[in-house]
Amino acid sequence: MRIATDSRLITLRAAAIAAVLVLAACSSVAPVRDPAAQFTPRDVPSRLSPEQANDVTIYAISLVGTPYRHGGNTPEAGFDCSGLIGHVYKTRGAVAMPRTVARLQDAGQSVSPDSIRSGDLVIFGQRGEATHAGIYVGGNRFVHAPSTGGEVRLESLSSKYWSAQQVAFRRP
Repeated sequence: MRIATDSRLITLRAAAIAAVLVLAACSSVAPVRDPAAQFTPRDVPSRLSPEQANDVTIYAISLVGTPYRHGGNTPEAGFDCSGLIGHVYKTRGAVAMPRTVARLQDAGQSVSPDSIRSGDLVIFGQRGEATHAGIYVGGNRFVHAPSTGGEVRLESLSSKYWSAQQVAFRRP
């Protein structure tokens, strides 16, 4: 009876360790590919309260499926990436965000990948120029309005396409 109990305990411990490792892998964030990026300490200040950051996250997710429209900045008219960000932050965070991706790359404060939290900006770029942006919603996912596919999407930073991009994180 003692051997069976010890064996069962070892099996349970192994399962718990495996679960922790799987959860850690699921929550990891794609590394920033800009080696020149300088990050601030772990507690980067935000203009959003934790409640506002949560509201930003929930609202951004609720807009998944809204049509893409170049220059769009409302749910009724559709969104482009910076229009989506501007609308969500203004509506749920009472924060005015820049209207272009080029200006979003300087919005707020730089955040290291291990300090990112829901409500932060995800900025993609090539050769030091911002090309696309989205809103981090947790679980290594972000909401954005890509022109390809024609609607606001929830995607993983670790997908083949996005993990190959330069990415930086900003906290408004």
